[in-house]
Parts: sequence; structure tokens; C-alpha cells
Amino acid sequence: MNEKVWKVYLSGEIHSDWREQIADGVAQAGLPVVLNAPVTVHEDSDDCGVAILGSEESVFWHDHKGALLNSVRTGTLIADADVVVVRFGEKYKQWNAAFDAGYAAALGKPLIILHQEEHNHALKEVDAAAKVVARDTHQVVEALTYAICGAMPEQWYGKQAAE
Repeated sequence: MNEKVWKVYLSGEIHSDWREQIADGVAQAGLPVVLNAPVTVHEDSDDCGVAILGSEESVFWHDHKGALLNSVRTGTLIADADVVVVRFGEKYKQWNAAFDAGYAAALGKPLIILHQEEHNHALKEVDAAAKVVARDTHQVVEALTYAICGAMPEQWYGKQAAE
């Protein structure tokens, strides 16, 4: 097996357990992967700038401080990633996710986009920039397994079980 440890950045909605599903799948497959993500505690992400740098009277500047501080983490981890997975959820508009997808594409990072079929039209440009468009987390894990191991997922799982 290749000794490379792959860095996978998980961007996108924070209101479901999709990251945990991918982490569980990656662990079950025994993939040589390190998963990174933005801060997913909504309040911490929103308030980090003013908590660290001081309060602001204007909501705009409150949000701006947080966005700048969050971009240190996000930008660094996306730039360092081997693969970027971006999840667009069902409930909210994920403008940050769209920005992360565009940033990763501009850096030439392979993108795996994860969303349900009902968003095909809205995300057609994002999908066009992706290497993979998946519908569920299982497909993401299977795509990572194939890309990393060069084997069909069932072959890889079988090989891991035999070892």
C-alpha cells in the first residue's frame, strides 16, 4: 500500500452528522486519511472574532472579524488538503460552502461535492468544477477508497478484513 497519508478537508453545512458518517466510513475502510474541517460550533464560529479581538457595535464588523479569523483556519486547511469534500445540505443556503468550493477549485484541489438531486440545477457550476458529485456519504467514502487505494471498494474492504 502507498504510505501517503491523505489530507481531506470537509467543508459545508454544520447541522447534520455527515462528517461523522465519513469519519466512520474512513475508519472502517482503514484508509490512510486525516480529516480536517472548519469550526462547526455555530456560535464559536460567529463570535470568535469579537471574543478574541474585542466587541463591535455593528453586526457587520462583528461578523467581519469572525469571518477573517475563521479564514485563517479554512484557507490554510484547504490549501494543505489533497482532496476537498463540500457538502450542501437540505435546509440552509451554504454560501460559505460555495466560497470554499470556488477557493479549492481556484487552487486546483480535487473536489468531491455532496448534495441531493434537488439541488442539481442550483449547483450546476459547482458540480462542473468537481471531480466527483456524490449523493450520500457512503459514495464519498467509496470514492476516497478508490482514489486512494486504486482498488474497487469491495476489493479494498475485503483485503483489509483479511489482514
